[in-house]
This record gives sequence, structure tokens and C-alpha cells, in this order.
Amino acid sequence: MDRRKALQKTGLFAGATFLMPSMLSLFESCKSENRLDWKPLFFTDVEAKTIASLVDKILPRTDTPGALDVKSDIFIDTVIAKSYDKAGQQHMRADIAAFNENCYSKYGDVFYNLSDDDKTAVLNEAEKSSGKFGKGVWGAGVGPQEEIGFYRSMKSMAIWAYMTSEEIGKNVLNYDPVPGEYEPCKPLSEVGNKWSLG
Repeated sequence: MDRRKALQKTGLFAGATFLMPSMLSLFESCKSENRLDWKPLFFTDVEAKTIASLVDKILPRTDTPGALDVKSDIFIDTVIAKSYDKAGQQHMRADIAAFNENCYSKYGDVFYNLSDDDKTAVLNEAEKSSGKFGKGVWGAGVGPQEEIGFYRSMKSMAIWAYMTSEEIGKNVLNYDPVPGEYEPCKPLSEVGNKWSLG
């Protein structure tokens, strides 16, 4: 698998795998991780700190929880460890290293050690230079697709992890569980006596 295909697959990963049952188990496993005890499955210490700092900068805590509050970084680590092949994992390691090397050459340190202003400058630059996702239907690309780099694919994964977390799903977004609560003994007077199956 070449680099371009790996990056495209990373970018389309969020839409294509959202409905996979195995992904649901990954969400559950991240929920139970205690941040103080967390040991990454894939990331090295430097990589874990880089991704944590990156997702925190992309989705910081405001009046709603931030990416670190819902453990987006832990989820990303789990996804890479359990669903990427060896080539994809090697590309991820190379991309994180290149990202930190760029930060070091321009600002004198790795991303997680930079000042808030320097982190903002790095992300503004990455936003301008990174390819954007093309149109898609159910995770499959439609039409031409720009090359998606590390920043854009990581931003996509961070947003996906954030928006599909239980905390955000239940307490920030509108939540209407389907099929709803089971109420076995509800009086007929409350329900009405006829229902259309439509």
C-alpha cells in the first residue's frame, strides 16, 4: 500500500467504519480507561503526548467537554493499534515524527512542548496546506480527492471520536434513544386505543 492510498483510507475511515460493530466495542473500551493509568497500545510516550496535545488544541474544553475529557486520544490509539495494518501503523509513526520535526525546525521544540500561540500557528499553517476531503456518500469518495495529510486525517479522527462519544452524544447533542424506553404496563387511556402501522 503506498502512502497516498494509506492517507486516503485514513481519511475515509471515519465514515466507512462508523457502523461496524467492532468499532462500538472500541468506544466501550476507551470509556473504561482511567487517564492516570492509561498505557497506550500503539503510541510511544512522545507520540501519545503529541496526539493528546493535538486533539486538545483542535477540540479544547470550553463550556462543553474537550477532546481529552472524552478520551479522544485514547480512542485514536486503540483504533490504530487494533485496526491498522503494519504498513498503516508505520505511516502513522512516520507522520507523527515528521509533524514533530517540522515543529522543531520552525519553533524549536516538539508540538506538545510549544506555547499556545505557537501551537495555533502550527495548526493554522497545517489547515492551509492540508488537502481537504472531497464529496462522499456513506464513507466512499465521489469524484476527485485531494491528498489528505496527517493533520487533516488526525483532525477527522479526533472529531469522529469526540462526536460519537457517549458524553457528547447524551449530554451535549440532542439525544433521542431509539427505540426508546420500554414501558410494559402503560394504561390504554395514556396510549390511545388505535395505532396506525402506516
